[in-house]
Amino acid sequence: MKPPAPPAPTLLQTPQHDAQGWYVPGALVWRLVLVAVLAVALSGAVSAWLVTRASGQEAMRRVVSQQTDEVEVVARLLASKIEQSQKVLRTVAAGITPGMLESPSTLEWLLQQGLPAVQFFDAMQVARDNGELRMSLRAGRLEKAADLDPAERDALRRTLIDGKPLVSELIAARTSDARVMFTMPLHREDGTVLGVVAGALRLQSQGLLPPSMTLPARDDSRLVVFTRDGTILSHSNPARILGKVRDEAGLAPVYARWLDQAQPVAGRGATHVEAEHIVSMAGMPLPQWIVARVSPSQALLAPLQGAQREAWWLAAASMMLCMLLAVVTMAWLAQPLAHLTHSARQMLRRDGTVATGAGASSNAASAAPPPAGIAWPRAGGEVGELVQVFQGLAQQGQREQMHKATLEGQFQSVLDNASVGIVISRHGILEVVGRQACVMLGYTAGELQGRPARTLYATDAEYERADDRVQAEFAAHGAFDGDVCFMRKDGSPVWARVQGRGVQPDEMAGGTVWILEDITAAREAQAQHVWERAHDALTQLYNRNAFDERLGALLAERSARPRAPDAHGEASGDGVVLFLDLDHFTVVNDIAGHDAGDDVLRHVARLLESQVRQVGWAARLGGDEFAVVLPGCALARGQAVAEQLRASVQAWEPSYQGRSFTLGVSIGLVVLDASLQDVPSVLYAADMACYDAKRAGRNRVETRHARQATASGRMALGPV
Repeated sequence: MKPPAPPAPTLLQTPQHDAQGWYVPGALVWRLVLVAVLAVALSGAVSAWLVTRASGQEAMRRVVSQQTDEVEVVARLLASKIEQSQKVLRTVAAGITPGMLESPSTLEWLLQQGLPAVQFFDAMQVARDNGELRMSLRAGRLEKAADLDPAERDALRRTLIDGKPLVSELIAARTSDARVMFTMPLHREDGTVLGVVAGALRLQSQGLLPPSMTLPARDDSRLVVFTRDGTILSHSNPARILGKVRDEAGLAPVYARWLDQAQPVAGRGATHVEAEHIVSMAGMPLPQWIVARVSPSQALLAPLQGAQREAWWLAAASMMLCMLLAVVTMAWLAQPLAHLTHSARQMLRRDGTVATGAGASSNAASAAPPPAGIAWPRAGGEVGELVQVFQGLAQQGQREQMHKATLEGQFQSVLDNASVGIVISRHGILEVVGRQACVMLGYTAGELQGRPARTLYATDAEYERADDRVQAEFAAHGAFDGDVCFMRKDGSPVWARVQGRGVQPDEMAGGTVWILEDITAAREAQAQHVWERAHDALTQLYNRNAFDERLGALLAERSARPRAPDAHGEASGDGVVLFLDLDHFTVVNDIAGHDAGDDVLRHVARLLESQVRQVGWAARLGGDEFAVVLPGCALARGQAVAEQLRASVQAWEPSYQGRSFTLGVSIGLVVLDASLQDVPSVLYAADMACYDAKRAGRNRVETRHARQATASGRMALGPV
């Protein structure tokens, strides 16, 4: 049999310590030591990296600044040479008089012996304003006009046309003969162009781009001068002269981007750091030339990289020393923590209280199992003791969770069995929804919980109006009590009596409890009662009372507005009223019966409503008498509508009990003018017009104004 394993340390055991009384640090302390060591290593590495990076950036900045200044200086030097060549040519032009252009011998003597400044140029040409070449001197010898290059002729011609000095583009047949031409116009006293004098310099002459200029200060760098179109004028390698920049390593991509951006040639320098090269460029605006210095970045930064490697070794040594110091310091600082643990055990022993958990020496304590579902770590030292504390806290949490579950069950029972809907919301979100509220709204609890309260409203405008009402009620009374129309899941409306109170008194931020009572049936019954009071049961049109109310409101609104006078000086009308009386309706009643008569009235009502729905409204005044009101309708339009109604009634031939009947309708039309102030006067005028239609033979439309009706007329609603 194996010997029993030693018991795990408990809170009542004494912590280990050495002979000198030093407490041995626990696992947590060693982890803290490890964290400190890693922190020192990380901070040292980050500091070394930041210093190295900063030194590299500073070195790169200095290289870039130095190289940028260099190309700017070279560009200014070359630009000064161009200006010097123009000044020399201007001196030559000042010595040529108009008479010399007429005397070739005098002009030849002047160019060969009379003006020392001529010796500055490799070739000279003089032409008159008509383009005739008067003198061409190359290397001190006269040459024929036919020997001129077409580019030279073009430069002379452009100067004669523009009247301005010119620096030509590169004139090159081969490298040894490549040259640049300077021109200067000759002017008469009145300022007109007399001719032109031109001087040419070879590309590699001392006055332009001598080979000594391209000697680099560093063997690993190239100084390149090239034209805007990419032709190389000067290079550290003479074989590359008159080559193309697009073949230059490092310079080609920078030049390509410069062309794509269509930037002008500027004298200010700019440096571009590429993957393997550092390229600096500066321009000379007058000849449209560019000076570039191309340097390999690795060669420039090689000394810095060596210094950085040495700095890394020094940083590593410093970090090792700091880590050793951190280990010793942490071990010394851990002694108070171990001592504090020993004091805590002594205090527990005196109080007779032992925390529960695995490894406890008390039988009662060990009998209490750890909380189910929690995988506690098997650890000793400070962590083990904290585990025991957490086990006790977890058991307390389990008890609180069970109590919470009991309360939640009771709360859910209230929600499920309440006779009214209960909703709890916070910040516009539905957090709790009772069963009765879900039934009322047509949702399940899962479909509403967590959704915005806006879900229960048909439109954003209705939700905003309801929110304004709630805010106002809570601000005034600290609660809400009112009727609200919600929208069911199927889109139908539902009315509810809503009462709202804050979860915390006088505070909505903590949530709001809402009690909902379905009052849809009561609202519908009320709406139905209101509708029945205003409509005729047989025809579904407005009845006499509703007609009087609506027409009275129209007349009151009309009287409140000013009226413009018509052609007769009276106020213009504001609509028309039609009084309709069916002709021969008693025949249908007497022969076919009252059911047939009711069917005729319902059909005529549907006909009236369908034809005037867009422009007015109709009402049944009683028996077979109807009225139509057309607000804002002119007289001519009203007459047309009346005639259309008359024709529609006449065209319908009902048939009952095997017999067909012919109906007609007599219509009286009255214009709502200023003399009609109330409903009785309007009905009187319309009734008189309808009486005129009956008397004139029935089935016709007669129009009357109110002034035509007299008090002697009858006030009945229609003739018998």
